[in-house]
Amino acid sequence: MRRLTLGAALLVLPLAALLLAQWPLRDLVQAFSRQANDIAQILFALYMAVAVTAASRAGTHLCAHRPRALAPRLRAWLLFLCTAPWALFMLWAGTGPAIASLRQAERFGETLTPGYFLIRWALWLLALLVLVDAAASLLRQHRRRAAP
Repeated sequence: MRRLTLGAALLVLPLAALLLAQWPLRDLVQAFSRQANDIAQILFALYMAVAVTAASRAGTHLCAHRPRALAPRLRAWLLFLCTAPWALFMLWAGTGPAIASLRQAERFGETLTPGYFLIRWALWLLALLVLVDAAASLLRQHRRRAAP
């Protein structure tokens, strides 16, 4: 998970460069600003798919502030019970459209630039990471309690 988080964090640099390049591309070069926007959308979707889970793991996500009154094991169960149904539903509901999008190499509507299917897969990745993180948190708490 750490390597995935680091890799996703590095997406911020090309994302910022592409967003910054849109103005000169549009006004000075008068070309490719929409394609830069399309690529930036893909990078942002992939970044956010990992960033939500990374923020939760680091305790910096808005929902991650843990009330001290709750036992860690109860918190892990509540996290799992709140996020797992949503993640499972998103995986179930999103797999068909994501596969269809990949098969047809879905493009962005305005520019017809290929790659829109990556945004659909980023949503699928987000749901998978949320589910894996909730299950891993539950397993960590179970192991801590079982350890002598």
